[in-house]
Amino acid sequence: MSTTITNRTLQPLAMPAEHAGITMRLLGPLQAWQDDTELVLGSGNRTAVLSFFALHANHAVTREQLIAALWGDDPPASATGNLYTYISSLRQILDPCRHRWSAGQVLTSGGGTYRLRVRKQDVDAFRFEALREESKRHRTIGDSSTELASLTAALRMWQGTALAGVPGPFAEAQRQRLAELRLTTAERHATLLVETGRHDEAISTLRTLIEAHPTRENLAPLLTAALHAAGRADVPRRPRPPVPTEPAGHVPASPRRTGTRSPVRAAPGSLAGRETEIRRLRRAVVDTTRGQGRSIRVEGFTGMGKSALLAVALPSTAPSTCRIGWAVGRELSQRVPLGLLLECMESALAGEPSSELVRQISLATSPSIGNSATAPVARVVSLVRQVAQQAPLVLVVDNLHWADPHTVEAWTALHEVTTQLPLLLIATSWPGTATLGTATLGTATLGTAEFGTAEFGTAADEVHQLAPLNRAASSHLVRTAAPEPPESPELDHLVAAAGGNPCYLWHLATAGADLNGQLPASLVRVVHTHLAPFTQPTREVLRAAAFLTAGPAAHAGPGCSLSELAVVTERPTAELVELLTPAARAGVVAITGDGLTFRHPVVPRVLHEGTASALRVLLHRSFAERIAGAGGPPERVVTQLLADAVPLDVTLTRWLTTHVEQLTARAPRITVTILQRAHAQCTMPPADRMTLTIWLARLLLRLGRNCAAEAGWVASRTDDLDVEGEMRWMVALTYEKRGEHQTAADIARSVLHDRRVPAPWLDRFRLMQARLRQHLADRHDDCHPEIGTCT
Repeated sequence: MSTTITNRTLQPLAMPAEHAGITMRLLGPLQAWQDDTELVLGSGNRTAVLSFFALHANHAVTREQLIAALWGDDPPASATGNLYTYISSLRQILDPCRHRWSAGQVLTSGGGTYRLRVRKQDVDAFRFEALREESKRHRTIGDSSTELASLTAALRMWQGTALAGVPGPFAEAQRQRLAELRLTTAERHATLLVETGRHDEAISTLRTLIEAHPTRENLAPLLTAALHAAGRADVPRRPRPPVPTEPAGHVPASPRRTGTRSPVRAAPGSLAGRETEIRRLRRAVVDTTRGQGRSIRVEGFTGMGKSALLAVALPSTAPSTCRIGWAVGRELSQRVPLGLLLECMESALAGEPSSELVRQISLATSPSIGNSATAPVARVVSLVRQVAQQAPLVLVVDNLHWADPHTVEAWTALHEVTTQLPLLLIATSWPGTATLGTATLGTATLGTAEFGTAEFGTAADEVHQLAPLNRAASSHLVRTAAPEPPESPELDHLVAAAGGNPCYLWHLATAGADLNGQLPASLVRVVHTHLAPFTQPTREVLRAAAFLTAGPAAHAGPGCSLSELAVVTERPTAELVELLTPAARAGVVAITGDGLTFRHPVVPRVLHEGTASALRVLLHRSFAERIAGAGGPPERVVTQLLADAVPLDVTLTRWLTTHVEQLTARAPRITVTILQRAHAQCTMPPADRMTLTIWLARLLLRLGRNCAAEAGWVASRTDDLDVEGEMRWMVALTYEKRGEHQTAADIARSVLHDRRVPAPWLDRFRLMQARLRQHLADRHDDCHPEIGTCT
């Protein structure tokens, strides 16, 4: 799908009416047309330059940005010359009628920048994203059919892998970004097909997606839901889904007559500090075999070891006469009525000679039987009671917070009968969920772990809170898991980075991680697994928050403000709270008032470092501009500029010169860093470089640091005699403070001899020389009349 653009549309006053328009396709191999004629674009690097221009359509881009897009942080010596060649060739292709010395009409230049003038609707990548935004608006008002139509149109625009064959780090980053957007769009498209009753189309679509993306966890449950809704005879037996990643290694599930073992094996030391909970769970199983049932809920944020705790406490203690059934909740479990409970019972009865009970339970969960919504729940509860009457029964649901409302209702009803039967119910969940499966929390409650369990959707006889590990338990885990016991400072660093999360701490310790270097690949995978259940918009907001926490240690931390996050994401605060609520419930972040904090510092670091280098620079630049445009604190702008190698172009330089005095007062240390970067940038306009270096010298002196090099640089170049006097005095004062009195005296003598600088500075040098005489009393030099009599 493409349209044509005419130059009359782009520049109605400057362009001839007959000039042909440009259409570009990026969602596949890079292609461009003038009207119906496809353009021959040539070499890979030339297409890389064009793709950068296209994705920055109508925006000025600098030579430095283009070089970084092509070659990253290590450009060849010939990069600038090669770039000119590519741009010249593109001008001939895109603007064949352009006079050799004219500025051009499609690819223009000026002020040291270049600009590709095309309408965004004529670039398929922008049109794709516009259709996605359009679908979100339809979703907001509940118009599913129109939302589906928008997503269908968006997906039809794809012709293969985005920017296929285009080289360079920028193209690779955009390929990944667009591929993720495409997959997220396809998932939502498939979900809408199910919701609107187009089950056969949904099944076909989902099978294709699963074949192409076998590791995408959201697709298989959605296919199961589609098959179930379609009443298809080929509904597969529900597989045991893997337990969410905990500090453990996976082992295959082993069916046995009495149930199925937990699918995880806890690593040594990964359950440090959980001994009490293990004992209580094992005791509960023993009591159940003796006819005393109960219900237990284990609460903890993601990665706190809930699954590993069950794996250690339950399988090894179950007598041969006891049935154990397991089920693991996923976000899409909410779409399958009573699905988790059915999975649990199938697991408990695995290997039984007769599957009649399983068949009856499967029939009972069918929404087509009976008219009452509570009828299936009552039938399933009755059948579970029959199984428990035959032999002791333990039902375990990991992640009950993802259960559908009917499963929650059934679980609550089963709790009421545990006192009458040898039935043990064990569930894990996030803490403080107000209503299972349908929780909505306000910002007033998201900031603490003590949400209160009285409002929890299911009752329990016992509630065990898995709090973050304390210092002693964290140290024990590290010493147990680490290849070599770390020194005390390194241990403190590891414990702080994990934030009491045993899963993250275990991966850091086993890898012998140096937190000043690259994070362990296993930890990165685990963090991404924990974030995978969240929607794409939620993950995007979390990444934006991570970028706001990146930067110099003095001004970056584990959190940011919601108001600043609203500025950089261009989303209302209320929408941000809605998107972040699942992450707050999972314990990834905490929200208190306007503050957003990552509970575990490694999470924002994974999100930040996992972003391609070229894209990181672009995002930090964009965030800095938006914060500055909104009138945010200037030090927050500088923090974004220092978080990565953001080039200081003309726009940023002018902003910096405007705010430098304010910055020196509010954030002197990071201001020194940004001013040092500015001073080292030789391509900066000389007047701006001079101004910023003057402030750098003043600030270094104020902080008690050596400013001789910077002040001397200014003094040798400035035409302002007052500034020259100030800088020479600063150089002399620096040497005086360092005890190099002779050098300071020589500078003072030279200035007083030349008498170039204004009188107030000459007076300062006379006072300095008077102070220096006591240190140079044994030196008898010839004196200039301006200096006075030497002693």
